[in-house]
Amino acid sequence: MRILVINGPNINMLGIREPGIYGSNTYQDLCALVEGYAAEKDIEVRLFQSNHEGSIVDEIQQAYGKFDGIVINPAAYTHTSVAILDALKSVAIPAVEVHISDISKREDFRQISYAGMACEKSFIGLGFDGYLRAIDHLINR
Repeated sequence: MRILVINGPNINMLGIREPGIYGSNTYQDLCALVEGYAAEKDIEVRLFQSNHEGSIVDEIQQAYGKFDGIVINPAAYTHTSVAILDALKSVAIPAVEVHISDISKREDFRQISYAGMACEKSFIGLGFDGYLRAIDHLINR
C-alpha cells in the first residue's frame, strides 16, 4: 500500500507557530513519527508539504494511479480552497482529512472544510495521533 501524506501552509513551522494550539513538536518530529509508523505497518508513505495551493493541487493530481490513499492536512487552505477540493474529487483516491487542532472549537471561519467534503473521514484535534489514525483507516478500509 502507498499513502501520500500532504501538509499545507505553515505545517513546516510546527514547534514555532502557536505552541499552545499546535504543540512543541516540530515538522521533522511529525515526519519521523509517520515514517516510523508506516515502516511498522509495512506500507510506503510519501510526505509532502507546501505553502502553495497550486503545488498541493499538482501533488494530488500526480498521485493518480500511484497511491492507494491520501492523508491531507490542508491547514489554512481547508477553509478556502475549492481547488484542493476539486483535485481530491478528480483523482477519486480515498482521502482522510487530519487537523492537529480541533478546528470545530476555533474561529467561525474555520468551521467550513472544503477539502473535507472530498474525504471519507476526518480526524481533528488529536495532535499528531490523527495522522496515525488516518493511516490505519486507509489500511483497514
